[in-house]
Amino acid sequence: MQETSNMDWLGLTGCVCVVTGAASGIGRETADMFARAGARVAYLDLNAKAAMKNAAALAKEDGQTIGLGFDAGRPESIEAAAGAIQTQLGPVDILVNNAGILRPGDLAHVALEDWEMMMRVNVTGYMLCAQQFGRAMLARGQGALVHVASIAASQPQAFSGAYSAGKAAVAMLSRQLAFEWGPKGVRSNCVSPGMIRTPLSEAFYQAPGILEKRASIVPARRVGMPQDIAEAVLFLASPRAAYITGQEIVVDGGFSQALMGFAPRPGY
Repeated sequence: MQETSNMDWLGLTGCVCVVTGAASGIGRETADMFARAGARVAYLDLNAKAAMKNAAALAKEDGQTIGLGFDAGRPESIEAAAGAIQTQLGPVDILVNNAGILRPGDLAHVALEDWEMMMRVNVTGYMLCAQQFGRAMLARGQGALVHVASIAASQPQAFSGAYSAGKAAVAMLSRQLAFEWGPKGVRSNCVSPGMIRTPLSEAFYQAPGILEKRASIVPARRVGMPQDIAEAVLFLASPRAAYITGQEIVVDGGFSQALMGFAPRPGY
């Protein structure tokens, strides 16, 4: 994979970037990569200690990174984080909506409380963050939003409660923001990961043979890593993608296009 330590070509130096869900996995890798590209980055997460630790690990002498506790399900928490970022880093140029939760359950028995909590964090939280951090972008007539959805938005993920429905809503939210805010200079795009190995999914890969079995059904013949998603996010957020808005980039090694490969075909 191409070395990403020097990414000045992205034009992100000095940009103020907010990444939600930045304690681990895709969120942390994305925030770290923005910082290495010269951006001023706010790491937001419910796990405030981890967010601050991650930010400190990438901190530069001029104080480009900060970590803050943040609850995507609480409007007052989002507002407080926005105020702190404005004071410490300045007006936000880029928002990466990544924070999310999973509460498994089949639809015949999923608890209403679990359904509503997932929708509140995974969908309403994205909308509230777009509103809160997007105001400065709209006022200045420039900015970029990147929302992390999932291939589960178009390929139902069974026994996962509101996960697929919520990710489908995120994909549409991104498109609607692009339509409404595009004339005002603000872009909105979506990245949909496939099977990505993160701390959240690591337990699956500890089972014997699972990594190999999953890799074998992906055309790229490997399971993705957080860096694969982060690189797509950085591109969409950067000036290099200035004419791209309202789009969804699927980053899954071709997995979502492999369905016909599982159909028996005599002679092949």
